[in-house]
Amino acid sequence: MIPDASSCCSADSISRAKQILALIPGRATGAYSHSQGIKGLRDAIASGIASRDGFPANADDIFLTDGASPGVHLMMQLLIRNEKDGILVPIPQYPLYSASIALHGGSLVPYYLNESTGWGLEISDVKKQLEDARSRGIDVRALVVINPGNPTGQVLAEENQYDIVKFCKNEGLVLLADEVYQENIYADNKKFHSFKKIVRSLGYGEEDLPLVSYQSVSKGYYGECGKRGGYMEITGFSAPVREQIYKIASVNLCSNITGQILASLVMNPPKASDESYASYKAEKDGILASLARRAKALEVAFSKLEGITCNKAEGAMYLFPQICLPQKAIEAAKAANKAPDAFYALRLLESTGIVVVPGSGFGQVPGTWHFRCTILPQEEKIPAIISRFTVFHETFMAEYRD
Repeated sequence: MIPDASSCCSADSISRAKQILALIPGRATGAYSHSQGIKGLRDAIASGIASRDGFPANADDIFLTDGASPGVHLMMQLLIRNEKDGILVPIPQYPLYSASIALHGGSLVPYYLNESTGWGLEISDVKKQLEDARSRGIDVRALVVINPGNPTGQVLAEENQYDIVKFCKNEGLVLLADEVYQENIYADNKKFHSFKKIVRSLGYGEEDLPLVSYQSVSKGYYGECGKRGGYMEITGFSAPVREQIYKIASVNLCSNITGQILASLVMNPPKASDESYASYKAEKDGILASLARRAKALEVAFSKLEGITCNKAEGAMYLFPQICLPQKAIEAAKAANKAPDAFYALRLLESTGIVVVPGSGFGQVPGTWHFRCTILPQEEKIPAIISRFTVFHETFMAEYRD
């Protein structure tokens, strides 16, 4: 027997489910939708964006996607014509960007985040890389910004964001804003500001700056990565360009309906007047507080180890410590035909079962070595992980100490 929904669900959640079904033509979650996504769900997302930013949002600017990644690929396909088209990408970077640029035959133009300032984005360095690329005949078309950062975990200062937006406008660049970790902020002195909000706060309108903003149901406090839900919001593009974006989106028919529904819920969570609000807020706050504690515990532990320096985890789900490896370890890595940080990470895995990703997979300043560590293991497992990591690291450093 199917239980009565009211016995296990709050009144507002039942009401929301009915509202969502009413938005879907034929109430059929297994049918195709509009290529941009179900209109009523896009309306809900636009409402959530407007509430977050304090500026209007339009459902016609929303393209629902299977996670954020298809939106990135779509824009790379649109922007890149040949190897002379370049995209400015932060280093370290989430490898989706380098892979997508390579897939579509373009040129990655790197700009290095400043580790000494907490992985800050320095406009002077971005401009230098832009001018160097242009001098080599590269038509730089867009700037990628990941905020909060992956793999670096930094949160951009609002003033820095204003500088980035002005830079893109002055240089005629499309701004690709990866904001999938917008809920994951752990530093008391930092706050997430969307680039859409920054653009509108500067008084820029539809004619001033092309902006693509990405969001996903895979991150935040929800973490429904297997559901493949997300969206991109496109603003500042001319009608002919928007038509081409729609045509490319239409090739894939539509994103999955479950992911579309989740994206609308992420941007429109329960309100304070709803019956489910208290349990929702308690779970959300509990998850984010736990992530913050895990991040801090790992940051402190790494910073105590010989040869490791670790910036504060301000946001996202990662730490990206730098490791100063002994020359003997570097030589051993070379003999094994591996990058030094990959050599270290493999030894760690074999000795402890702990998985980290070598910094060489994300890009780093030449001659430096890093690894990316997530903060996602269950909180009660963190002390044991730290203990095993510490023993391994001390043994490794003793083995290869110069």
